[in-house]
Order: sequence, then C-alpha cells, then structure tokens
Amino acid sequence: MADDISNIVLEDCRVLFRNFAGAEGQYNREGDRNFCVIIDDDLAERLEIDGWNIKTLRSKDEYEPDRKILQVSVGYKARPPLVVMITSKGRTTLKKDNIEIIDWVEIDKVDVVIRPYKWTVSGKTGLKAYLKSFYVTIAEDVLALKYADVQEISDKPPWSE
Repeated sequence: MADDISNIVLEDCRVLFRNFAGAEGQYNREGDRNFCVIIDDDLAERLEIDGWNIKTLRSKDEYEPDRKILQVSVGYKARPPLVVMITSKGRTTLKKDNIEIIDWVEIDKVDVVIRPYKWTVSGKTGLKAYLKSFYVTIAEDVLALKYADVQEISDKPPWSE
C-alpha cells in the first residue's frame, strides 16, 4: 500500500446500490450508509495497486462486460461529507437527517470526491473509501420543471389548520 494516497475525483460518474438512509438489507447492516461507484478498468488497476478495495460486478448479460466498482461509505462521525443536490431551482446542501432523498431521486449526473482512510486491525491493514463531497444533478420530469417557479406557501395543507 502506498504511503501517500490521494483523494479520488470522479466527474459524471455512475452510482449503484444507493443506501444513503443506512437501511438494513441483505448486504448492509442497519446504519451503514454507502453506495458504489463504477470505475473504468485502467483506474481500477491503479487503485488496486494503491490498496483500494475494488470489486468486480459480474454482468448478468453475456454480451455486457463485467464492471469494476468501489464501495464508498458515507460517515458522519469524524468528517461529515458535503452532499449537494442540484435542480433547475438551484442547489440544496443535504444534511444527515435528509440525505436519504438521494436513494429515491432520478439522477442525471454525479460528481464525487472520495477520500481514503487507512486502517489497521490486528496487524492487518487496508484502505477504506469515504465520501468527501457529492454533487448530484436531479433529472427533473416535465411537471417538476413546469411548476418549479410556483412558490411553496406551507408544509401543511390549508384544511389542516
């Protein structure tokens, strides 16, 4: 493993297996927020040399190639990430309590910075990928664009007051 590992910057990348909510599932413990990012083979090879934990996602289609992926953890204990959602109205910085919206939105584009964390446990060492910053551009539908400029007047419907 190299001594000075740099951040990874990926622009217009593709993300898979979004779990910003930290929901428990077949492959995830409750509270573990994470996602995977697809990386090209050349970058994957360089990252593996540096000690990053690159996985191969096997294709279900015999005509499609396998893809290299990196799982990225979204942690709030040491260094909270900067997560920004971009729409036609502007940008919104998401916090720990509303970041799960990313699990459900239709994504147009993602730019991400991933920071390395070197760990040592019982004489073993490794490198874990943590989210540093995440800019996600939302693919808005026709109606969202049509009504984007209509002012929101209340979180409660008028008949509930």
